Amino acid sequence: MKGVILAGGLGTRLYPLTHVTNKHLLPVYNKPMVFYPIKTLVDAGIDEILIVTSGPHVGHFLSVLKNGKELGAKHLEYAYQEKPNGGIADALALAEDFADGEDIAVILGDNTTDESIKEAVTSFKEGATVFLKKVTDPERFGVPAFDPKDNSKVIRIDEKPKNPASEYAVTGVYLYDNKIFDMIRECDPNYAGRGELEITQVNNLYIDKGQLHWKELEGFWSDAGTFQSLFTSSEYWSKKK
Repeated sequence: MKGVILAGGLGTRLYPLTHVTNKHLLPVYNKPMVFYPIKTLVDAGIDEILIVTSGPHVGHFLSVLKNGKELGAKHLEYAYQEKPNGGIADALALAEDFADGEDIAVILGDNTTDESIKEAVTSFKEGATVFLKKVTDPERFGVPAFDPKDNSKVIRIDEKPKNPASEYAVTGVYLYDNKIFDMIRECDPNYAGRGELEITQVNNLYIDKGQLHWKELEGFWSDAGTFQSLFTSSEYWSKKK
């Protein structure tokens, strides 16, 4: 399995900090934000990694990450998303050549977690696996609705719903088989009315085919895409022994 870290976008919710550099290079306690998802992949045995980025500060990644050796990556590549507001699935589509038919582990570059995904990576066979986490503000995320007769099954995922069907958020950690790129080609940029290719639609396509599985992240998890969540992440990692 190969790893893909999606570190694009303009980080507008973190202006004026992101006038200076890419959001994913901002510090979370004592490390650049993107170091955390890289470590999650490397600790799971994934050392071939693609960083997909965009916006005006893409060159900064080279000076920070170099070739990835210092972080445990055997091979590190970069891809450029020409449309920084094209959506997560649009960014992920750029990984098709890199994946070269293999399964992929995908992490959003602003996600930090101390949970190991190694067992899930090792046991992965087909379809898609999404990692869920109970949160206090699920309306900020994709939210799973469970089968009332069997809560091991997700029957749909709603994107940023006003009335969430559960307390769970779909975190930015996913495992996909090599059919992911065909799924992306089926996506409609008007799916959520934002003109983006939505990862939620991709996951719902896997649900439609009966091939979406889920696991709960038991440890710490937070995105760092707002001032509050950036602070929360930094505070946690400052205390982590």
